[in-house]
This record gives sequence, C-alpha cells and structure tokens, in this order.
Amino acid sequence: MSPEKKKQSHPAVRLPRSVYALGLVSLCMDLSSETMQAILPFLLVTSLGATGLLIGFIEGLAEVVSAAIKLVSGSLSDRFTRRKIPMVIGYGLSALVKPLFPLAGSAMAVLAARLLDRVGKGIRGAPRDALIADLVPPERRGAAYGLRQTLDNWGAMFGPLLAVGLARLGFEPREILWVACLPALAAVLILVVGVEEPPRAVPIKLDDAQPRPDKPRPLRGPLMELPRAFWSLVALASLMSFGRFTDAFLLLGAGRAGISLTEAPLLLAVMSGVYALLAWPMGSLADRAPAGPLLALGLFAQCIAHLSLAGHPAPEMMFFGATLWGTSMAMTQGLFSKLIAQLAPDHLRATAFGAYQLVTGFSLFGSSLVAGVLWDKLGPTPMFLFGAAAAALAGILLPIVLRFTRPRA
Repeated sequence: MSPEKKKQSHPAVRLPRSVYALGLVSLCMDLSSETMQAILPFLLVTSLGATGLLIGFIEGLAEVVSAAIKLVSGSLSDRFTRRKIPMVIGYGLSALVKPLFPLAGSAMAVLAARLLDRVGKGIRGAPRDALIADLVPPERRGAAYGLRQTLDNWGAMFGPLLAVGLARLGFEPREILWVACLPALAAVLILVVGVEEPPRAVPIKLDDAQPRPDKPRPLRGPLMELPRAFWSLVALASLMSFGRFTDAFLLLGAGRAGISLTEAPLLLAVMSGVYALLAWPMGSLADRAPAGPLLALGLFAQCIAHLSLAGHPAPEMMFFGATLWGTSMAMTQGLFSKLIAQLAPDHLRATAFGAYQLVTGFSLFGSSLVAGVLWDKLGPTPMFLFGAAAAALAGILLPIVLRFTRPRA
C-alpha cells in the first residue's frame, strides 16, 4: 500500500471539523448525564424509596419518550432540510432541566426531570445522526459514527469517575448533581460555535417537480417509503435492545458482589471506557468488513456479558461483564448507524434514524420493565439470564434477518 493510500485509510483522515465538534458536544453532555446517572439509582432507592420496578419504569419510559420525539424531530428535519436548529433546541432543553435533578424531592419529581431531559435528547438525536451522514461520504461513515461514539463514551466513562471522586472528597449526592450541570452548558456552547451545517438543497416545490405526473400518485407517508431492508435491520436492532435493559441495574447489582455504593459507578466507567476505546476502530472496520460477522460477535459478547453478571457475584465477574457489555456496544451501535444511513433514501435520512430509535426505544422500555419485575420478584440472577436469552435469540435470528437486508451501494 502506498503511503498516500495508507494515510487515507486512517480513520482520522477526511473527517470534517464539525464531526469532531459533534463528538465534543456528545462528550460534554454525556459527562453531565452519566455523572448524574451514577448517583440517581442510589438516591432513588436510599432517599426516595423507589423499587426496582419503578426504576425500570422511569428509565424505560424516559427512553420511549425520547424515541417518540426522535421520529417527529427527524421528520421535521427532513421536511425543512435543517439539522442544527433542532439540535440546539434539544441540547439546550437538556441543559436547562439538569438543575431539576438535585432539586427533586420525590421519585415522581425525578421522573418528570428525566422525561424532560429525554425530550431534549429526542429532539436532537435523529438530526445529529443525519447531519453526520450529510457531512461525510459513505465510505467514511463508519469511522465518523465511531469517532462520535468514542468521544461520547469518553464522557460516559469520566462521568462515573467524577461521581466517585467527588464522593470520596465528601460531596453529598445532591451536590454532585449540581456539579454535573456544568458540562451540559459547555455542550451547548460548543454546538453553537463549533458545528457548521453543510448547504442543502431547498425542498422541491410541486409546481417545479419534473416530470409532471399525468396520473394521480397514491399518497404515501414517509415511513411507507422506507425500504424493506431498513425495517429488517430495525427488527434485528429491536431484538438486541430487548436484551439490553438500562444499565441502572448494573449499578444496583454491584451491591451483592461486595462493591460499595461509592465504588459501583466504576462499573459504568469500565463499560464506557471499553466502548470508547473500541468504537472508533470498530467503526472504521465496519467501512471495510461485512456487517454479519461483526453483528454476530457483538451479540455473542452481549450474551456472555449477561451470563457472567448472572453467575457468582464476585467483583471480578461484575467488571468482566461490564467490559463485555462495552465491547458489544462498540461492535454494534456504530454499525447500525452506518447501515441506517446507507439504507435510507437521502431525503428521509433523519426520519429513518427517528423510526429506528423509536422502535428500539420501545424495545428497551419493555426490557427494562421485565428486568424490574424480575429484580423485585426473583433477584438479579434471573434478570441477567433474561438478558442473555434475549441476546441469544437475536443471534439465532440474525442469519434470517440478514437475508432480507440488502444495503444499496
């Protein structure tokens, strides 16, 4: 390979500045969110009297609300050919509601704050993912999504570490939540200053469309225009999400392994750290390798992660499970984003991301409710076995689903 070609193959090459800026935005917002997430489950259980089912309901419902908003936001982004405006609104809303968490006096107040925060995430999610596809040519999208997820997960890793460090310094839980508000404000500032939206074609007016239809065409909603291959991919992603309930249960499961409340967030740091280390190279690999083997390996890692967490509750096994959990996410999530951008028509790209996130959000909601019931009634082991079984089922169905998935060139 010539030096020039070798240089062009590196994942850092040819990615626009705005992609890096979007990664920094995600880093700051995830630093804020994951610092809070490392504290909230314990605050809910110890101070606000929440049950496992209520925690599962709060986390699952928050994801459903976010997913539903993503579909609406994505459709509007496609219709008006704008990405940055809904992103500023979404990130801004999340930053504004962060102070509601330390002010919350009940589990229902936390639920209200969590829902508002997820509304902000829903507004920004689909336009952001579509903007990356707008900025980057198809042959580099795996690397671009991997880069954003790497920076996103650096924030997700440092958030729990920040929570642990502040707790060791004597900060109370609500004081830690106040500190976590600051990175969210930085995320909005970076977005406004550092992200530039590429010029896009104006929507075609009916009077200017060529050729003019001689016969009336049937009306079809944007979701009906998405190809069968796209929906096959979404079906597979929803199966994977059903085996990946909220990581709040990973924190709660740490207690039975002898991990203290102040040390438990390190599990999230390990999971996010592995995700951050692998997401970018895995995204670059997805630009060159077929999707099937990568998805199969990701599902295998997810299954083994749950089995290790369901086994003997030793701290080593908990951290091993968290490592495999992060590995599975790194191998699959950027690849799904790349495939969504590849399968969706250009004029429906944000709509496709919204539909994908809506279906997987409902799947995650269902799995979180099931996990909450299993946690309350039977304990952690059956809950993690449920996650392993769901991942195994997705692996069994993977070859069938891939037969119906034909990405366009």
